[in-house]
Amino acid sequence: MSRFLFAMVMLLLVQLLVLANSYRQDADALTKASGQALIDTSGYLVEEVLLEDHRGDKVRLRRAGKGWLLPELDGLPADAERVDLMLEKLTVTDPGWPVAQTLAARQRFQVARYHFRRKLVLSSQQQELGEVYLGTAPVFRKVHARNAAQDDIYSVELSLFELPADAGKWLEPRLLQVRAPVAITADGYSLTRTGEKWVLGSGAEPDPRELNALLNALRGLRVQGVAEESVAARLPEVEAELILQVQALAGDVKLALFELEGEYYIRSSEYPHLFVISAYEFDKLTGIDGILMSAPQPPE
Repeated sequence: MSRFLFAMVMLLLVQLLVLANSYRQDADALTKASGQALIDTSGYLVEEVLLEDHRGDKVRLRRAGKGWLLPELDGLPADAERVDLMLEKLTVTDPGWPVAQTLAARQRFQVARYHFRRKLVLSSQQQELGEVYLGTAPVFRKVHARNAAQDDIYSVELSLFELPADAGKWLEPRLLQVRAPVAITADGYSLTRTGEKWVLGSGAEPDPRELNALLNALRGLRVQGVAEESVAARLPEVEAELILQVQALAGDVKLALFELEGEYYIRSSEYPHLFVISAYEFDKLTGIDGILMSAPQPPE
């Protein structure tokens, strides 16, 4: 074998060894990245989450016992189930294999420090536990994510739609539910619970279908968020479609329902805010027929 041919063979072998070593290093990096959560909290309990979107809008979620509060909304309760599920995806669930690691991929998937769709900072005892960037969505209900301290980019089971940088969108939807009413007064009827029965102000029994519809509407009432201040400022101009005075085991509350330019709102005497509700929730309460409710019931 000539010296030239020998040199070419040795050069080829060296190139193959370099390629194999590079492949092995990449594989090792991927292996090390699997089997752990996106953020390692090291046993600390997450006490605060700061969420920011690409426009600079922010929302802060603060733990209170087993629940979560919204400081921007005077400490109203947040949807604890949503917050806990989000934290589980970030701090407990194994994100699997990384889909990319390069600097170019950070920008392509929008998980760079300067280019992201959501940024989440987790803290405990006023100490930062970790920072995550969320970017593009590879498939439905998944999003590209990167720990700010790492290169690996993952595809995790989260949806940007469910992570708004709007405090009102994190509100506990069951906030205004009245679970155990004992007396209800509206324009057209008055109801009081006596033992296991409900009676009208006249002493007669209410229509059972209308009564059940009213009780179910109060027990299942869900809000969608907090109305903008400009809308709340216009309420003095608008007459309430329905006002309910409700006595319950948890206390007394006054509920007023409004319609304004095709949108629906409810105000509770328990809170200073005006809340947004769906047309469905609005119709369930305003659709109660007071005349039918008070109509004499035929003997059984």
